[in-house]
Amino acid sequence: MSTLEIKDLYVSIVTEQGSKQILKGVSLTINTGEIHAIMGPNGSGKSTLASTIAGHPRYTVDSGSITLDGEDVLAMSVDQRARAGLFLAMQYPVEVPGVTMTNFLRTAKTALDGKAPSLRHWTKDVKQAMSQLRIDADFAQRNVNEGFSGGEKKRVEILQLELFRPRFAILDETDSGLDVDALKVVSEGVNREHAKGEMGTLLITHYTRILRYIKPDFVHVFVDGRIAEEGGPELADRLEEEGYDRFAAATPAVEA
Repeated sequence: MSTLEIKDLYVSIVTEQGSKQILKGVSLTINTGEIHAIMGPNGSGKSTLASTIAGHPRYTVDSGSITLDGEDVLAMSVDQRARAGLFLAMQYPVEVPGVTMTNFLRTAKTALDGKAPSLRHWTKDVKQAMSQLRIDADFAQRNVNEGFSGGEKKRVEILQLELFRPRFAILDETDSGLDVDALKVVSEGVNREHAKGEMGTLLITHYTRILRYIKPDFVHVFVDGRIAEEGGPELADRLEEEGYDRFAAATPAVEA
């Protein structure tokens, strides 16, 4: 079993008005096999946490720690974090002109594993994963995310998740912009990988609809850069009924 541990994390960004603190003492432990959902209103710091774990240079860690099986994640470069088993499904996947899906996926897999995958088995795995995610086979020869719809981009993120097999997946609002059919397909992909028992999942979302398909073990409510409340799946149901007003009324929002 692997453990991703976040302790008393404070994170800031530089704005035109100066440095602004976004995360204000976040502590969270995720183990292999667990699904943790982070919910909260806009600007509560959810995406900041995801980007900080992944190593986005915009964010400055003021204090606190992130460790993976005791290893200091904050001391790792972005590519070292990926090779260590951290995966980020981005809220807004970027286009990569001039790089085909086929080349990108195999190059990334080679970089992660330190050796190129067997071409015969790799081709079979890619075709199977694309079929299960209902990604047209022709997309393999298209440039990464170029001209893709929002739903197609999110399916490609989960395609990477299934092929790269990380130890911890951070899914940053993977449900945003998806219709119900795409939401089901994407959720099924996450559940297939999770069912192998070798991955922990941190699922960031505003809404409970994705939690109907991906069942969390723990739910954490983010407000003003802090975890305001924690519980099991029943907490998500309560948020569906009550919303975030009872939290937002107590503290002002921050930019994420």
